[in-house]
Order: sequence, then structure tokens, then C-alpha cells
Amino acid sequence: MTSTDLLPAAVLRRKAVVYVRQSTQTQVQTNLESQRRQYGLVEEARRRGFAQVEVIDDDLGRSASGTVARPGFDRLVAWLCAGEVGAVLCFDASRLARNGRDWHHLLELCGLVEARVIDLDGVYDPCRPNDRLLLGMKGSISEFELGVLRARMFDAARAKAQRGELRISVPIGYIWHREIGLGFDPDVRLQESIRLIFARFRKLGSARQVLLSLTADQVHFPRPSDGKKMVSKSPTSTVAVGLVVQTSTRCRSSSKATRHF
Repeated sequence: MTSTDLLPAAVLRRKAVVYVRQSTQTQVQTNLESQRRQYGLVEEARRRGFAQVEVIDDDLGRSASGTVARPGFDRLVAWLCAGEVGAVLCFDASRLARNGRDWHHLLELCGLVEARVIDLDGVYDPCRPNDRLLLGMKGSISEFELGVLRARMFDAARAKAQRGELRISVPIGYIWHREIGLGFDPDVRLQESIRLIFARFRKLGSARQVLLSLTADQVHFPRPSDGKKMVSKSPTSTVAVGLVVQTSTRCRSSSKATRHF
């Protein structure tokens, strides 16, 4: 690892890629300082001598755990395979990957094309054993952190469930009551619509047939528009189908969780 040595001319002739990522849409909207610092790596790339700097921010709001698609990361890999990248700049290892498969695959490609990895601590050459070891440790720590965060979240949910305070999201038309738990929304129109949907379901036996029946009868389903008032919308937006499936599934899950905890 180095922070002061000049990069080879062959590396500087290629482009530097600044990879910007945040895990959730909430972070994208609220954690603006992290975004500014990540975009600030563009100036760091220019300071190190790169004339061409590309920013990949397609993965803002996407997890790097390996469970969701990341088109930005895929584009970075494609550029590396084509030999177009001289350096990959990231805020830290967790921005690039939170799983060992993606992280080590990236390091392997960087080593093959002699591209550098640059973060706030310095410049790493994956071709050098010591740098490769250090990068591997950073990737392992990043993956371990994700496991710790998941364990803490599960333990917190388990503790709330043991106290009877765990609340999961419920379908439209249902709310959590402080005294009785899960119940109908106090809005009478919603209650009537829900009862109608389940009455049709008991009669027809198919969520799709319920949807077709409501559409044919031009039945409109009240839904909250801005959290303050109700508006009527067509059930063709999968409300009828989703309500039957979600309600039965979530009620069973809630019942099992209550018995388990």
C-alpha cells in the first residue's frame, strides 16, 4: 500500500472509476454527507493524475450483500474485463461489496489488468501479496460487519416479540390497535370493502376471479393517498389479489411468531 508514490503512466492512461453506493433509499435521501464524501473521490482521482474519471452511482439504494442485482457493479466488472480501468476508487471496502464472492472477484480482475484500488487510506496494488492480503482482510471485515448488523436486528426483533411489542407491516385496511392488537381500520368504507372482497373470495375461491368480479361491478377500493385522506381507486392495481394473500400469510406468520417467542 502507498499513499505518496506516483502511479505508472500505463495506469494513468486508463480511466479511474469512482464507485458510489448506499444501501437503502432512506440513506440516499437522508445521509447526504456520505454521498458528498463519496463523490468527492473524483477530485482525489484527478489529484493522483487521472485525466478521465467516470462515476458509477447506479447502485444508490441497493444492498451489496449479494442478494440483489447491482447494474453499476456489473458495469464496473465489464470495464475491468475490457482493460479500460486504471483504478477503482471507493470510500471503503463495504461500498464495493458486502460479500466475499463479489469482493474477491473484483480483486482478481484488478490484479489481472494491473488496476489499482484506492480508498481513503491509500493506493493498493492487488498484484502485490501484501496489498492483496490487506484488501482481503478489509473485505472479510466488511462481510463480518454485515453479519453482526443482521444479528443485532434479529435479536432486537426477538426481544420486542417476547414483550409483545413487535409490529410488522399490515395490508391496507388493517392497523395495529394499542389495546387489541391487529384490527380493522376505523374507516367504514375500508371495512365494507374488505368484507366484500373476502365474501367474494369465499364464493369464487380464486383471487383472480375476485379481481375480475370487482372490476366488472366497477367496485372501487378506498386507499390512503397522502396519509390524511382516503381516495377511491380501481382494484385492478392488485389490491384485491394482494389483500387476500397478504392477510392470510401475515396473520399465519404473526400467529407462529407469537407462539414461537
